[in-house]
Amino acid sequence: MCLIDASIYIFQYYFSLPPNWTASNGLSTEAVYGFATFLLKLREQTQPKRVGVCFDESLGTSFREALYPEYKSSRALPDEALAFQLDSCRELAELMGLACFGSERYEADDLIGSLAARLRRSKSPVAILTRDKDLGQLITRRQDYLWDFAKEQRHYAPDIEAKWGVPPGLMADYLALVGDSIDDIPGVPGIGAKTAAALLQQHPGIKALYTNLDSLAELPLRGAKGLADKLETHLEQVAMAKTLATIVTDIPLIKSVKELDWAAADLDGLANFCQDRGFPRLFSRMEKLLA
Repeated sequence: MCLIDASIYIFQYYFSLPPNWTASNGLSTEAVYGFATFLLKLREQTQPKRVGVCFDESLGTSFREALYPEYKSSRALPDEALAFQLDSCRELAELMGLACFGSERYEADDLIGSLAARLRRSKSPVAILTRDKDLGQLITRRQDYLWDFAKEQRHYAPDIEAKWGVPPGLMADYLALVGDSIDDIPGVPGIGAKTAAALLQQHPGIKALYTNLDSLAELPLRGAKGLADKLETHLEQVAMAKTLATIVTDIPLIKSVKELDWAAADLDGLANFCQDRGFPRLFSRMEKLLA
């Protein structure tokens, strides 16, 4: 069962492919072409039975920005050309028979997290196709993994812990301490990656850490005597950052996992789509794989 963080791949192709494809409206479609080849390669190589494709449609409107207006403030809203490609990628996936999800309130991470929680009721492995480390907090079973499909790399729970120094279940706590510059989440000044990992290894979780502030001065860490003051001073910020970094896992998106079955493709619609987006010859490959 595969859950796809669509924006990661769309942006990858948007910035890496030359603008060699153009839609009938004159806008370029290199990201759409790249995303199409990615989905076809996934179908060809793995034949997944169930797939959920999650899109980020909440920039500027998510609940996190309501909580903290600076959240992702360094990211610009898509211009007309990029917005067209993003919308086209969702239209493409739906024509290919894939279940697609988007929300103005929740991010793709939250949609993936909620679908993953639903899929974990079965014993089948859940693969999350992404390059986003934040999604590591969802890998709570040994059979599940983050999958960088382009690089053919799979990251299981032990891999995530080895890389970040904390198990998946503490990733949000870790980010609450060190911050996340990509998402404009502030960290505690003076607490870096190594210190945060060491603190959470001693006290697993923000709650346990704040319950034991008096003991931090005795830890064999550089600047240990000042850690309690730093954490106490930034208590409200840490709590907010933990909320920002925690992926929502209880959005009611589906009633049955069968809703994620890779359905029959709309071949006529795909033929028209490929013609309109400027890559008609790709349809023959689609027809062969999806018929």
